[in-house]
Amino acid sequence: MGILKPITEWATSPWGQNVPIHIGWFLIWVAALAGLLFLIVHAIYVRYFAKAEEFAGDVSLTLAAVLPPRIPRHSLTARLFHWIMAASMFTLLFTAFLPKVGVRFDWVTYHWIAGSVLTVSIVFHIIHASFWLDFWAIWPDRDDVLDAWKRVQRFMGKPAPPPRRFAKYPLENKLYHGAIIATGLSAIGTGVFMLFRVRTGVLPRNPYLFSDMTWGLMYVLHGLAGVGLIALVMVHVYFAVRPEKLDITKSMIFGSMRREFYLKHYDPQRWRLEMPPSGSNRTDREA
Repeated sequence: MGILKPITEWATSPWGQNVPIHIGWFLIWVAALAGLLFLIVHAIYVRYFAKAEEFAGDVSLTLAAVLPPRIPRHSLTARLFHWIMAASMFTLLFTAFLPKVGVRFDWVTYHWIAGSVLTVSIVFHIIHASFWLDFWAIWPDRDDVLDAWKRVQRFMGKPAPPPRRFAKYPLENKLYHGAIIATGLSAIGTGVFMLFRVRTGVLPRNPYLFSDMTWGLMYVLHGLAGVGLIALVMVHVYFAVRPEKLDITKSMIFGSMRREFYLKHYDPQRWRLEMPPSGSNRTDREA
């Protein structure tokens, strides 16, 4: 438990046991500053040091001629899930941390309702991705690692062939997805049990479900996941509004991206499109 003491607040239980009660709220500012620092460093790097992207191979003129002007990327179901999740996530962050920085309001009801919406949406997404989408498209594979190594070598000035164009989701997207899974599931898993400590009308209130120590550790994990999400959400919004990423962001609104953007950045062998019938812009599996 010693490793937790600098970042948690402790109290003495009625039975004389020293137990954690929540994270140290200074971690809110640590997470926010870490996210801001990343944004500043990345913006400076892109502005002054980044080199133009270079990929192996040429774009097939035959493929370019037969592709539709708009390349489908996200189905309506996937887009609705994303924006419902985003709304519930922002609600959770605001209701959790605004009271801790001095903005007082009755936040508990809004927080557990938003948490319930997020939980249901995540369960739906897992089922939807498992049976209706390409489940493995968002997970790193061998080609991702090999291409990342080529980029590292070229960044360090060492001789290396250019990497291939990206799969549907580049490695950085996949790694971010993994970080969101870890923090999000930690927050959701602990949050579901914490519903037993408030009167929701959904679950029977039972504050004695766990020992004081277990409850305390659960609150600490929930808080750590929450402050981690502050930085992760900041990074996500930052990349969403960067000019070079706007085609990707717009595809989460309109469902498709420009053909030129697809041909410039993506490898048709790694993100295979089913050629649509005349007048249609659909793929076989949209994620």
